[in-house]
Amino acid sequence: MARSQDALVILRQIIRSTDMQDKEISRCTNLTLPQLMVLQTLRQSHQITTGELAKSIGITQATVTSILDRLEKKALVARERGADDKRKVWISLTTAGLNLLKGAPTPQQDLFTRRFNDMQDWEQSMVISALERVAFMLDAQHLDAAPMLDIGQIDRDDNSPV
Repeated sequence: MARSQDALVILRQIIRSTDMQDKEISRCTNLTLPQLMVLQTLRQSHQITTGELAKSIGITQATVTSILDRLEKKALVARERGADDKRKVWISLTTAGLNLLKGAPTPQQDLFTRRFNDMQDWEQSMVISALERVAFMLDAQHLDAAPMLDIGQIDRDDNSPV
């Protein structure tokens, strides 16, 4: 097998693994990965504004708002106007949201981040360089992407195909 074929097989393994993780998260929680990440961030922050939440996850405020709308309909998050500043809306996890997180699988990016951070600086640089090269080879370097391993639109409807 040509080395290019080896590389394509590895890329396909990564894509399939991401797809399988996405389906596992959906099956276990009835959430998308971005929705799960929002809940996880809220668990760590307790109470946060939409803008702060968007910044911490690395996606737009409009996308976070769309995700929060869906999570609020499921009673997993609550929005509350600030007492001192009525312009601020604080987002927090509900008891139902916290309970859902207890049984949720660990997302791949958490595992990746842990293992990546365990690498030496030079190894991290090599991985990033190789991935940048692959993105260029696939003409994908110009695409905007959030720091999460997920397939499809980030703010897709829960019933949308993946």
